[in-house]
Formats: sequence, structure tokens, C-alpha cells
Amino acid sequence: MSIKTTLFTAVAAALISTAAFAEGIMIKDPYARSSGANAVSGAAFMGIMNHTDAADRLIAARSDVAARVELHTHLMDANGVMRMVEVEDGIPVPAQGMAMLQRGGDHVMLMGLNQPLAQGDEITITLVFETAGEIEVTVPVDLERKPEHGAGHGHGTMNTDG
Repeated sequence: MSIKTTLFTAVAAALISTAAFAEGIMIKDPYARSSGANAVSGAAFMGIMNHTDAADRLIAARSDVAARVELHTHLMDANGVMRMVEVEDGIPVPAQGMAMLQRGGDHVMLMGLNQPLAQGDEITITLVFETAGEIEVTVPVDLERKPEHGAGHGHGTMNTDG
């Protein structure tokens, strides 16, 4: 086999295996919100389902809607006060399991919004997984959603581009 054929075969195999693994990740019921029209930050929430037999980890997120996008969670400090902190090691997504990104817990933080998050708009967020790679997700803005209306209700989206 020529080196050109070998290289082409290796690249094709890598692309196929990445795409197949990314298909095992499903994003369920994503939504974004901010606290108001003049807010400088917002957040995105969703369920991340892993239909594969290998654990993965959400390690980063990107979006053109904000100057900075980070993975955050809420932790209780020594005084019993909840604080929002960056999750530097990523968010685990168990094999055959789900990671919930929800209000008061893990979420995608949008800091330095380039535009207001308006009810009914859609934003694009690219989720970066340690193993599955990048998945681009279209996220509707829902400023009216109440905390009890979490990622377990209804419509979902699956986009495995990346």
C-alpha cells in the first residue's frame, strides 16, 4: 500500500469513529436565559445523554453570543452560602447515563453578552467533549421558564455535527 493510501485510510477511519461516537451523545431540552434585557451574563441549561458504553466529559463550550463561555456550578461555602464557581475539570457524563445542566447546579455560563437574550431567540453553543469531540447545539432562549421546568420535559434536539 502506498503512503498516500495508508494516510487516507487512517484519516477516514478517524473521522468515521469520531462521528459514530458523537452520535451517542444526545442533547435534551436545551434552553438559555438571562435575568433581563440589560443583563451582561446569561446561562444555558440542558440534559446531556450518553448512549455509549464509555464515560465522557464536557470540557468546554463556545458561543459567539458572549465574550466568554465557561462551565459553572454552584457550591456551598463554609458559611452555608451558595456560590457559583467555574468547573475547570469539566462535567462528567457517565456511560449509558445523563448529566443535567440545570439552574442551581452545573450549567454553561455566558459572560459579556454581545446582545440581549430575547424571548424566542435562538443561540448556537458548541459543546466540547473530551472523547466525543464538538457538538453544535441550537438553544432557544426561554426567559419565562420556571426552575421546576427542567431538562426532563419533552422536546429535545440532537445535533452531532463536529
